[in-house]
Amino acid sequence: MDMNEKDMLSQEEIDALLNNDIDTNDVEANYVNEEEKDALGEIGNISMGASATTLYTILGKRVRITTPKVVTTTVKQLREDYPIPFVSVEVRYTHGIKGTNILIIKETDAKIIADLMMGGDGRNVDSVELDEIRFSAISEAMNQMMGAAATSMSTVFKTDINISPPTLKLINLSNEAEKIGAFNADEEIVRVSFKMEVENLIKSEIMQLIPVPFAKQMVRNLMFKESEEISFQSKTEPQTEKKYQETGEVSDEGFNNSTNIPVKPVRFDNLQDRSASVSNNKIDLLMDIPLEVTVELGRTSKLIKDILKLGPGSIIELEKLAGEPVDILVNGKFIAKGEVVVIDENFGVRITEIIKPIERINNLQ
Repeated sequence: MDMNEKDMLSQEEIDALLNNDIDTNDVEANYVNEEEKDALGEIGNISMGASATTLYTILGKRVRITTPKVVTTTVKQLREDYPIPFVSVEVRYTHGIKGTNILIIKETDAKIIADLMMGGDGRNVDSVELDEIRFSAISEAMNQMMGAAATSMSTVFKTDINISPPTLKLINLSNEAEKIGAFNADEEIVRVSFKMEVENLIKSEIMQLIPVPFAKQMVRNLMFKESEEISFQSKTEPQTEKKYQETGEVSDEGFNNSTNIPVKPVRFDNLQDRSASVSNNKIDLLMDIPLEVTVELGRTSKLIKDILKLGPGSIIELEKLAGEPVDILVNGKFIAKGEVVVIDENFGVRITEIIKPIERINNLQ
C-alpha cells in the first residue's frame, strides 16, 4: 500500500514516542476540550446576562446579549481577525477564584455607551474622541457591569467572588507592538464571544479573553460544586426511599407513589383589613424617636456636561413654578405640602395640605 511521505512519522518522532519524551501533561494543560468549552459558555452566559441587565439600568436602553461562542485562539490570530481599535477591560479576580481575564469592546461601541451615559443620544459619535471624561464614563459602566458579573458568578460557584477595579486601555490590534494584557503572541487563549445589541444603536460583538489555566480553574471549580451536590443527593435519596418502604406513606421529602393518600381540604384563616386602625399602644412606644424633617423647594435633572459647567453665580432652574407649594418630607417620606414664610430672620414653612393620618403612618414604616 502506497503511503504519502507527509503522513509518515520521522525517525525522531518515532524515537520520542518509544522513549515517552512527549509530556502529555503539557498538552493537556494547554488543551480545552468540548466539555470544558460548554462549561465556560455557561459561565459566560450567566455573567454577561447580569452585565446586560446592569447596562440596561445605566443606559435606559434595551440591551440584548446572545449565547456565547467559545473557541481557542492566539493573540496573533486576533490581530488578523480584528485589525481595528478596541477598548480592553482587564479584570483581576482576587477572591473566590484567582486569575485575570480581559473584556474587549470596539472603540465605536465604547463611544456610544459613553455618549449615552453623558446624556447624548448615542448617534454621530465617529468623530468624537474618547477623552478623559468619556473614558471615565465608559470606565464606570464597565466597573458596574463587571461587578454584576462577579456577583452572578458568586451564585454559580457558591462562594464569594471579589474583583479589583477594572483597568481600561485603548488598543489597536493591527499594531504588532501593542500588547493585550500579559498574553504572548502565540499563547493559546480562550475567546468567549457574544453578539451585543443596544436598541438601534449597537449591533456588534464583544469578547472575553481568558488564559487557558484560569479557564480550566473555573471549570474545575464549577464541576467540583456540581459533584458535591450530586454526592449529597445520592446520600439522601436512598434514605427517603427506605422511609417510604417502611411506612407506606409519602414523606415530607416528596417521594411519590400510586398508593391512596388521604386528602383534606386546606383551611385558611379569615382575612381582616387592619389598615383602617392603628394601635395607639404600639405608636406610643415610638413617640420619643427623633425624625428628620426636610422641606424640598424643587428638583431638576442635569447632564454631566452641564454639571461640570456650574460655578459661582450659576443659576439652576427648578421644575416648580414660583409660588407653588413646597413638599414636606419626614425621613425622606412625603407627608404634607406648605408655603415658605420668613420668621424673624429664619425661613419657615406653613403647612397648607397634609395627607391622611393612616397614609402618614404607612409612609413612616
